[in-house]
Amino acid sequence: MKAIIAVPVTLAMVYRAWSHQSLTPAGIVAATLTAVAHAVHPWSLPFALLIVFFLAGTRVTKVKHDVKAKLTMQSSGNSGGEGARTHIQVFANSGVASILCLLHAYQLRQQGPDTCYSWPGDLLIVGIVANYAAVAADTFSSELGILSKSHPRLITSITFRKVPPGTNGGVTAYGLAAGLLGSLIIVTTSMALTPFCPPKSPVPGQRKMHGWTLTERNRFTFAMALWGALGSVLDSLLGGWLQQSVVDTRTGRIVEGEGGKRVLISKKGPNSMHYKKRAEIKASLLNGEGKNAIPMQGPAVEDELDHKMGDMDKYDARKKFRKPSFGDEKPSRIVESGMLSLLDNNEVNFVMALTMSLGAMGVASWFWDVPFSSILPV
Repeated sequence: MKAIIAVPVTLAMVYRAWSHQSLTPAGIVAATLTAVAHAVHPWSLPFALLIVFFLAGTRVTKVKHDVKAKLTMQSSGNSGGEGARTHIQVFANSGVASILCLLHAYQLRQQGPDTCYSWPGDLLIVGIVANYAAVAADTFSSELGILSKSHPRLITSITFRKVPPGTNGGVTAYGLAAGLLGSLIIVTTSMALTPFCPPKSPVPGQRKMHGWTLTERNRFTFAMALWGALGSVLDSLLGGWLQQSVVDTRTGRIVEGEGGKRVLISKKGPNSMHYKKRAEIKASLLNGEGKNAIPMQGPAVEDELDHKMGDMDKYDARKKFRKPSFGDEKPSRIVESGMLSLLDNNEVNFVMALTMSLGAMGVASWFWDVPFSSILPV
């Protein structure tokens, strides 16, 4: 990518992210580094895919933001909806593509910057396009699918039970269609900017390679758009199994962790922090140990316990040892899906992007009979 174009565009995107508060300060730094990794590539394709993904992703995030804010809630107690994205979220979506861009840029420097894209094609380009098609599909599916009028169905449930909007693993037909749209936008951009070799023209020094015909381009477009859309399905599967979704029992809304982090829930029973702390203070009060010991029985003990633990208000999230609910001792947050709870949202996105990129490269390697080892620098 020519510096005369890449530099002002990057600065414009940084200003837009700062003015619209779509990225945190650390997120802006991460996005700048990602832009540099894409801009060093001789072709305009990788950098353009990054920009298109950023613009399209931030745009769908703002669609009916006020409505989406009422469907979920933040773990801090604020309204839901996607806030400013962090550096971890930036790297989760673009980290794999950045590495592939640098590898392919190195190869092109060895071959010559004027090298065109032949048939069969370079596997690294397939991986880059697949990465952005998949993460765009996931973003569109998440941000637009939550607005569906039909209830999401848990994709990892045998009965496909209904779940609250925003549940990891919850899918709707509207969300899947939105995912396909996001993938198609990326793939269409890639087809417009990839420097394909002229149809049926032989590639110098490569007897088995030639230019792309219109039929081959159409097949590639269809395959990559469908593959990208499957990325949102894979993200739902991973989220439904490995990413814990927490629902607030008082409102029935999904609780989202800030910056894609895990949402904490209190344990029940004798292993919980609340139970241990309360038992410790109660023993001190009844047994007369320490200067705070008070001889009392019945309700007076519970009142004194509440006072010792900070004048608990069960509705105040700032109280460390607050009761979990309305007085019935039932938890205010329960797990809706993702009982394994092995990954957070950012880790799921990264695993999905990595899997879809390497998977697309593996399929292309088999179909084109191109060794997978060709992705390594020569």
